[in-house]
Order: sequence, then C-alpha cells, then structure tokens
Amino acid sequence: MNDLTQCVVTPSVSMDGFAPLGVGVHRASTIVFEDAAAYASRGERGHEGYSYGLYGTPTTRTLEAKLTSLEGGAWTFLAPSGQAANAFAVLPFLSAGDHVLIADTAYPPMRDFATTDLRRLGVEVGFFDPKSPDDVRAKMRATTKIVWCESPGSSTMEILDLPAIARIAHEHGTLVGVDNTWATPLNFKPLEHGADIVTEALTKFVSGHSDVLMGSITIKDTALLKPIRSLIGRMGIGVSPDDASLVLRGFETFGVRLRHSERVALEFARKIELHPLVEHVLHPALETSPDHALWKRDFLGSSGVFSILFKNEAIAHIPAALDTLKVFAIGASWGGTRSLAAPMSIDGFRSATSWSGPDVILRLSIGLEDEYELWADIEGLLASLDQAVTNAETRAERHTLRHG
Repeated sequence: MNDLTQCVVTPSVSMDGFAPLGVGVHRASTIVFEDAAAYASRGERGHEGYSYGLYGTPTTRTLEAKLTSLEGGAWTFLAPSGQAANAFAVLPFLSAGDHVLIADTAYPPMRDFATTDLRRLGVEVGFFDPKSPDDVRAKMRATTKIVWCESPGSSTMEILDLPAIARIAHEHGTLVGVDNTWATPLNFKPLEHGADIVTEALTKFVSGHSDVLMGSITIKDTALLKPIRSLIGRMGIGVSPDDASLVLRGFETFGVRLRHSERVALEFARKIELHPLVEHVLHPALETSPDHALWKRDFLGSSGVFSILFKNEAIAHIPAALDTLKVFAIGASWGGTRSLAAPMSIDGFRSATSWSGPDVILRLSIGLEDEYELWADIEGLLASLDQAVTNAETRAERHTLRHG
C-alpha cells in the first residue's frame, strides 16, 4: 500500500481486553459498509442500525439508551437543545388546521414557537389553565392533536394533575407531551403518569456543568418513532458525539448533585419565606405550597430551582440587591455546579390565566458551593433589600414632613 494511501486508510486494532469505564467518543458522518449489498440494503437496518452519522453513533446511542431506561420509554432522540427537543416533539404530529393546547405556564420559548411558527404553518394554538383539568376538557376540539404540559410551570412552579389531563386527552385520541426539565427523570416520570412524550433539557441538571447544550425526546410507544425520526432526518438535526460524551460524563454524578441541590434549596426556601419582605416562595415541596399534595402524590423528589416573590416595596430594589451577590452568579439557565440568580419577567407570558403577583420574580438555582457561604450571600441580598426599603421609607417621610 502506497504511503499516501496508508496515511488515509486506518488499520484495525484489536479491542479484546479493552474494557474502560468511560464511553468512547465515536465521531462519524460517513459510515462504511462491508460490501455493495450491505450498502444497498442499509434502509433495512431500522432505527437501531447505523447508516449515517446524523442518525446516531455508539456514543449518542449510549446516552439515548440511558435516558430511555430512566424515563421508562421505548426510544429516545437527542436534539441540540432543550427547546429543539420541545419543537421536534410536536412538529411531526401537527398539520395546517390541527389544534395544539399548551399549558399557560409553559417555557416562554415554547410558547413563542407555538404562537409564531406553528400559527404561521396554519396550526391553531390554545392555552389552558395548568391547575384545571376541567379547562383542558372544555378546550379540547376534534382537531386537537397534542396537549403540551410542563410541571412545575416555568418560573411560577404550578403542579399539573398530569394523570387527569392525560385521561381527558386520550379520550379524544390526543397525544400528551411533557417538558420535564425541572424534575428530571429522577424526580418525575411523566410516561408513567399518562404522557406519551417527555422532553428534557439535558443542558441543565443532567449534564450539570453549564458547558453543553442538548435536549432529549423520549417516547412511550414505538408508533411515534418513525414520524419523529423522519422529520429529524429531513431537517438535518443531529448532536455532536463530543457533546454527548460530556453529557454522559455529567450523568455519572447527576444523582448526587441533584440530591444535594434539592436538600439545600428546600432548606433555603423554608428560611427565605419567613423574611418580612418576602410575599411567597414558589417551591412545590414546601408544605405551604398550594400544589404540595399533588407534588407529594406524583413526584419522587424536588429540584434545586425555586422562585421568590417579594413584596411590592422591595421589587424596585432587586437589581441593586443582586449586585451585592458574591457567590451566586447572575445568569440564565440552571442546574450547573454554580449557583445562579435570575430575575424573571412574567408579564406577557400568560393568556389563559391571570398573574396577580409582581411582574418580576427572582429565580434561584442552587449549585455545589459551600452552603453556608451561599446562605450568607442570600442574607446579604436580603439585608440590602431591607436597607433600601428603609431608606426609601425615610425619604418618603421626610418629603411628607417637608411638604405637609
């Protein structure tokens, strides 16, 4: 073999006896075949076979298999982000003239996708009160193809009665999809509670290090497999095996990270709700949560993410108080090793329900830093709010005395 050919053609080496704990990174676009007959019949390999890198490599299939097992599903697809997973979970099952019904508290990008792109494609979009299965029943149509849920609701943490909603949807022959990113498959298994499709933003707790974007779609029945796989192929959607290997690596510590964040977050939530400037803490595992009974019935645990509603007099001072944080970082997303604080706006993201709380709420994601230093940081933020409110009240009193 000529030297130039030897540079290109890679020799086969024995894998006998090589049994590493880590998953190998298999990078491939082209996959070669033993002979012309094997190539000609590649379509017969089915969804479990290998034919082109876009449809999977041993690395991505390992991640898919791990997720399928945890979710209790039939098959899992990977997508470049959590929102991509949401979009590709519904697109294969909707055509012009169909109707989709979405929880009013769904992830805002999913809401935007529905009201912008699905409507542009001729799909009718409706929203339902996440706390009312009766509202779902009232809004179902003959053309409703999908009921899309998220539990807890994005930022405001409402728990849906998924079994009741699924029963209503299935009476109409309608699919049920659930964005399960907050709970993860360790804390909630939507497919066991009536859902047909479950999505996860692996970007967050599963990968756990704030350095990779990925999502997953797990289906309960293989009858849903071909529509999703075919659309993903037509759209050319794939994920990098290098990114999949990062998620697989994060997966190994996922359980201990989540349980730590869950414990610390719940402890913090209980202490924060006692502060005089706090109106409510939104966390379904709190006994004071109106949805606590539903959460306790269906969920296996909670998350490291919760939201705080401050009293009106404190709201204007939140941005300045955030600037006092030393351990928490200010940033979107959550579920990584670093604790994050993010002010979230609710205005404009509700239509089937009314939001009576403040437009801006503070969402916290608890990471892996020393919990005493994290609590000291929160105490500093609360003290900053206390001082700002006191100063504002003092100025108001002086103004009244001066002009009274």
